[in-house]
Amino acid sequence: MRALLIIDMQLGSFRPYELRYDTFAVIDRINRLSEAFRKNGDLVIFIQHDGTKENCFLPGTKDWSLLPELIRGPADIFVSKTANDSFYQTELQTLLTSSGVTELILTGCATDFCVDATIKSALTKDYSITVAADGHTTADRPMIPARQVIEYFNWLWSEMTSTGGTVRVETCDVIL
Repeated sequence: MRALLIIDMQLGSFRPYELRYDTFAVIDRINRLSEAFRKNGDLVIFIQHDGTKENCFLPGTKDWSLLPELIRGPADIFVSKTANDSFYQTELQTLLTSSGVTELILTGCATDFCVDATIKSALTKDYSITVAADGHTTADRPMIPARQVIEYFNWLWSEMTSTGGTVRVETCDVIL
C-alpha cells in the first residue's frame, strides 16, 4: 500500500501565494497525484502544523487552514503535528503501520524544513520513499533563492543512504 503525504500546505505559509516558489504549479501537481492515489485506493494524508499564538498556525484559524485549491476526498486522512518531523509525537506511524503502508510519496512545504525532516525520519523507519521533485516548495532564503534550495534538496535526497527502504526523487509525471 502507498500513501501520499501532503505536508503543511497551509494558508499561513502562502501569504502571499507568491512567497513560495512555483506555488500554483505545485498545487496542481499535488492535486493530480492525490486524484490518482484516490483512484488506486491508496491513502492521501494531509499533514497540518499545529502552532501556538506565538508562532502562527493556531488550530482553527485561517492561517492553519489548508490551501483552498487543494482537492480533498471523503476518505482523506488529516494528521496534526507540532514539530518539523511529521512522525514526531503524532499518530502517523501507527496509522501507516495499521494500513499496511510500505511506500511513501512526499510533497508539500517547506522543502528545507518539514519536508526534509519528514523524509529523514521516514528513512529511519525503513519506508520506500519517493520524493515528488516538483511537488514541494519553499521560499527564498537569505543566501539562496527558493529554486536552488529545491534543487539542492532534490540532489541531497537522491544521494542519501537509506536503511531498510529506498529513496527516489522523481517528477510527478513519472510518479503518475
